[in-house]
Amino acid sequence: QVQLVESGGGLVQPGGSLGLSCTASGRDFRTYAMGWFRQAPGKERVFVAGLIWSDGLTYYADSVRGRFAIYRDITKNTVYLQMESLKPEDTAVYYCGLGSTQIPVSHSEYYDYWGQGTQVTVSS
Repeated sequence: QVQLVESGGGLVQPGGSLGLSCTASGRDFRTYAMGWFRQAPGKERVFVAGLIWSDGLTYYADSVRGRFAIYRDITKNTVYLQMESLKPEDTAVYYCGLGSTQIPVSHSEYYDYWGQGTQVTVSS
């Protein structure tokens, strides 16, 4: 069993910055990809950013490209999401996911494990 523990959410003003982290733990697990998704109230969970664990290749949703950065620390089994120039429409619960086998990184249905989610609120 794999556990994903997220941290770093909170309240930030428009134009501000916030960083999220997600650490994976467990026995005998393999990571092909990790990704961040978000879900606003009354809406579906959507892709934000993802990366291929082996080489760090990154993918971004158009809505966050240029403002968000996803990166990993292999030694800590941790993926990060650095968010800049935040907008009110970025407000959501952010979830990290882990895919153990080769998957399309932007498709949530293919991920094997999920974190509990962390709230990000962008408001003045």
